[in-house]
Amino acid sequence: MPIDLAKAVGAELPAVDYSWNEDMLMLYALGAGVGIGQDQTSPAVLQYTFENGLRALPTFGVVPSFPMLMGLMNVPALSFNPMMLLHGEQYLEVLETPLPTSASTTTTGKITNIYDKGKGALVVIEAITTRDGGVPVFKNEFGIFLRGEGGFGGGPGPAAINEAPKRAPDKIVETPTLTHQALLYRLAGDKNPLHADPGFAKMGGFDKPILHGLCTFANVGRAVIQGYAGDDPTRFRSIRVRFTRPVMPGETIVTEMWQESATDIIVQAKAKERDQVVISNARVTLG
Repeated sequence: MPIDLAKAVGAELPAVDYSWNEDMLMLYALGAGVGIGQDQTSPAVLQYTFENGLRALPTFGVVPSFPMLMGLMNVPALSFNPMMLLHGEQYLEVLETPLPTSASTTTTGKITNIYDKGKGALVVIEAITTRDGGVPVFKNEFGIFLRGEGGFGGGPGPAAINEAPKRAPDKIVETPTLTHQALLYRLAGDKNPLHADPGFAKMGGFDKPILHGLCTFANVGRAVIQGYAGDDPTRFRSIRVRFTRPVMPGETIVTEMWQESATDIIVQAKAKERDQVVISNARVTLG
């Protein structure tokens, strides 16, 4: 069924409620790979994994709004095969800092654009998460790529931005992942069987289950915090990425960084074992 732009763009998705506490923040950090290959007693690890002085890894901001994406299945003008859905792009902005270590939130969202990419459609969803009392905490923009749904006559969308410079990176941070990393990360709420079930992964076009793009995303954000924010997560303001290829659990994520200003870092990430770019057109802004 063709995409009906007139009906789909502007469609609101059902609001979702979400609560978190210290244990959930620590589980998210461990699922994202904090502590792998590091001294577990180091301040860089304990700030995300120990309740005494706990700080939130700011990329956690994608988690409270993620369940809202299920609402895409019920947009009448947007019929698609969920097996053909991929996460294409992501923008996260932290609106409250430091982040509370426990909160009850509500996320509202709507489809703001749909772009015709030829081989697929890129659906852009904007989501705002507020906590108790209506305090804004996160803004997210999810770019969902629907394979096979292009050719409906829509515009191609804006040109790519945040291209990696041709010169050598200013800093590089390597973060290893575990062979069962996806099984850990899915406990943050993304239980898509693509990341656990070999049969489902093959139906989706992959040889075996892949790591969540948002797990790679978390490692990239953490690398910039380490490299340019003195390991202080409260300086993190926003991150924008394009997911180009999946990381396989057990691979090492190599985050390459180019400093544009005191607050802006251009980023690219590769899977070390294959020397393939997995995240491109990325920028992190610090406070």
